Amino acid sequence: MIETQRLILRPWTEADVPEFVRVTNTPSVMQYLGGVQEPDIFLASCARAQVCQAQNGFCFWLVERRSDGALLGFCGLKIGNMGPIAGEIEIGWRLREDAWGQGYAREAATASLDWAWRNLSCARIVAVTVMENARSWSLMERLGMRRAPELDFDHPDFSPGHICRRHIAYAIARPG
Repeated sequence: MIETQRLILRPWTEADVPEFVRVTNTPSVMQYLGGVQEPDIFLASCARAQVCQAQNGFCFWLVERRSDGALLGFCGLKIGNMGPIAGEIEIGWRLREDAWGQGYAREAATASLDWAWRNLSCARIVAVTVMENARSWSLMERLGMRRAPELDFDHPDFSPGHICRRHIAYAIARPG
């Protein structure tokens, strides 16, 4: 577990999936992720996160608010699995809409980066989003990440012209 002033980042359990679906599988949250999904998709996501945690010691951890235990979404690390980021350590986040604009994503992402620099030997960490998702890439910039256009790619699950097709990448080098 990672604890910050306001948050707890922790591994997933299957019992978390219904609440995660309820608070994040909404049109606004899923706008740049392909739209609202069938709930069983999230069971598979939970299973992948559990495998990632078991194999690597990290995953896209669940984010809970310390004050009331509310599940806010996820933030953490995984091994990139497509295009030029395959094999890279990737940071990512997804928070429920009523948690936006309160600094939770930045707090969780900063804690995830700090954990990575202390526990992993990677030279850099990458992040991806779609160009239209200004909230996401502006957070990447606030974290000190910089555009890495050589890592941009077309997501194979989306057809040409789809808003989710072209992914842009950012990267941050290990401090020091």
